[in-house]
This record gives sequence, structure tokens and C-alpha cells, in this order.
Amino acid sequence: MIETPVVALTGAGISAESGVPTFRGAGGLWREFRPEDLATPEAFVRDPKLVWEWYAWRREVVAGCDPNAAHRVLVEMEEQLRRENFTLVTQNIDGLHEAAGSRNVLRLHGSLWSMRCTREGTRNSDRRVPLEEIPPRCSDCGALLRPDVVWFGETLDRDVLEAAIAASRRAKMMIVIGTSAAVQPAASLPLLAKRNGARLIEINPDETPLSADADEVLRGPAAVELPRWWALQAG
Repeated sequence: MIETPVVALTGAGISAESGVPTFRGAGGLWREFRPEDLATPEAFVRDPKLVWEWYAWRREVVAGCDPNAAHRVLVEMEEQLRRENFTLVTQNIDGLHEAAGSRNVLRLHGSLWSMRCTREGTRNSDRRVPLEEIPPRCSDCGALLRPDVVWFGETLDRDVLEAAIAASRRAKMMIVIGTSAAVQPAASLPLLAKRNGARLIEINPDETPLSADADEVLRGPAAVELPRWWALQAG
């Protein structure tokens, strides 16, 4: 029996099953590129074209990926539990949750499909693949656009983070899916929920720092374990 409200926290693992490359583990992108060369404000100032070439490549890779069964189950959960009882918090920037149909999504690290003007701070959605110009420029003022994502050394969007914290505090159940539980402040959200009485469920093929605190651990791919778990709850 599911006690609401429910929070689902997702990480790179759920998207890896759709073919999105990860940053950690075997074959992770950080094994080929140093983050300080590609994902920091300093890197962008130093070589915006290099940074944008990498993000343009990532956009092309993700554009060829489809949501998997785990993404679709989260949509079903949102629909059945109703939006006020379900919050999806993601560390991913690939947009696969939205592509699957999720609506109540808190994107902690921004979106691969959004750009921000470096002069005016305005944001715009842009799903063109490939990009017409690298690096792209603001159509209003001509300034460089940057990926609307949170880079190393930057703080998370305050409103998004506060909403995620509030949802975690009031949660009766938190499901942590495909995250290494190593990146802060996202890694602290499940423990916050646990301290406030939530039942904590982890779905991950590997042990994480969160495993010892979880009330239930499902070892396996999210696209297999989450649909199986949800079927048991619904049945």
C-alpha cells in the first residue's frame, strides 16, 4: 500500500537504460573528458566553442534516445496518485521524463534543451538538432548563449531546490532510482525524507551510500525493477 505524498528522485542510471551516456562508471563521459574542461563557467569563458561542441554532441545523442519502461511507470504513478501527491525530482538534464509525459518535474541541474543569455539572463527552449550555429547567440542582443544547466562550481536554482526540499520533507515515501547518491545536495534529499518518517526505497543495480538507510532495496535495472514493484503496489 502506497502512502502519499510520494517523491521519486532519479539519476543518470534511469537514462543510461535508454542509451544516454553516463558520467561515472565504465564508459562514463568523465573518463574521456575532464569536467573542468567542459562543464564549468571558467571553461565556457576560456573556450565557449569547445563547450558548445560537446553539448551539441550530447543533444544529438539524446535526441536519438527514447524513454524506457521506468520513465513510463513514473508517468503512470503521477497520473494515478495525482500531481499533488507525486513529485518527480531529477538530476538528469536529458528531458526524457518530459518526453515520456511527466509533468510535475523538478529539474535540479537544468535542461539540455534550454539556453540562457549570458547578458540578459533570459531563457529559451531550443530542440534543434543539429544547432545552426556554434556557439549560438541570443537573437535579441547578440550575446553568447550558454547551456541552461548547472555547472561545477555553480549553485542550484533556489526555487527548484527549495521545492525539492519541501517535497522531501512532507513525503511519506521516497523512491530513489538510478542515482549514485554521491552528488550534493540531491544526495541529502532521501535522508531528509527518511528523518521525517518517509519509507525509503532504492532501485539500483549497485550498492550506494544510501543503501544502508533504505527500507527496501531492489537490485537491478530500473526499467525492470520499477515496473515490477509498481505492478505489486497497484495489484
